[in-house]
Amino acid sequence: MGKLDVSLLQYITKEDFRVLIAVEMGMKNHELVPGPLVAQLANLRSGGVFKKLRNELCQNRLAAYERGKHYDGYRLTNLGYDFLALKCLSVRGSVVGVGSQIGVGKESDIYVVKGQNDRMLCMKIHRLGRTSFRKLKEKRDFHHGREMSWIYLNRLSATKEFAYMKALHQRGFPVPEPIDANRHCVIMELVNGYQLQQVHDLKDPAQLYSDLMELIVQFANNGVIHSDFNEFNVMITDQDKPIIIDFPQMVSTNHMNAKMYFDRDVQCIITFFKRRYGYESELYPDFDKDVERIYDLDKEVAASGYSREVNAFDDMIGKQNKDDEDDEEEEEEDSD
Repeated sequence: MGKLDVSLLQYITKEDFRVLIAVEMGMKNHELVPGPLVAQLANLRSGGVFKKLRNELCQNRLAAYERGKHYDGYRLTNLGYDFLALKCLSVRGSVVGVGSQIGVGKESDIYVVKGQNDRMLCMKIHRLGRTSFRKLKEKRDFHHGREMSWIYLNRLSATKEFAYMKALHQRGFPVPEPIDANRHCVIMELVNGYQLQQVHDLKDPAQLYSDLMELIVQFANNGVIHSDFNEFNVMITDQDKPIIIDFPQMVSTNHMNAKMYFDRDVQCIITFFKRRYGYESELYPDFDKDVERIYDLDKEVAASGYSREVNAFDDMIGKQNKDDEDDEEEEEEDSD
């Protein structure tokens, strides 16, 4: 882990950003964006665009030129996409400085950033595709016949997370306060605590176990299921109070597999507490008996203006997960 070097950001001109945005727009439907299309989308002279791409943006690793099977073209790098998001967040005043990296996962990078009034915040950069969804590159045409890029997938993931975090925070759930989002970056409150998987001693394991099970039920009572409720996505404060993070996998209780996701969340907590703290309880929630919907938080998110992006992300991930399961079954049959 280190620091995201944003020193170059101050030297990027408006024309540079126009070219980067043009490449971004082209990548919605192309893995590699042809140079003439970049010039057309940027509404700049072709000669000037090629010079900026080759001599400035590619040399600074904000874009990359590659030779494809059928044609050559440009793509944004992770750093280039980071710069586009940070530029917008800085213009809005949500981020005025970037600090050190404090976390890294298979699907995200986490940084400390400075917001308004020197408030220290957390920036989550979605990095789907690093190790997950391994077949997506070969199956880019599964969403309404369009080819999907990592950039689009990460933007949808961040949009969904911000939408659910905002709705949950407004309902009083123990989640980080959402501040802002742009593209694949989500700015939120910096939680003063530790991941549950880092905590080896608890004052009262039974109380925390009960609190977490109650949260799973309260999520469901409000119409949503976390779907990834485990020791990596539960933060613990110094008072042993839980704060829940990471919401891209959240689903509605109306989902066809809602009970399976609910039971999986419950089992993750049961298994972890038994393994880590030696704590076992006969009490755990049942989806059919203990869930009673009292609020339609899932419908609230759908009506919030984020529904198109959230549904698109869910469609893609659902399709990808099914394809991966089918591939794993085929591999098992071949091994037999």
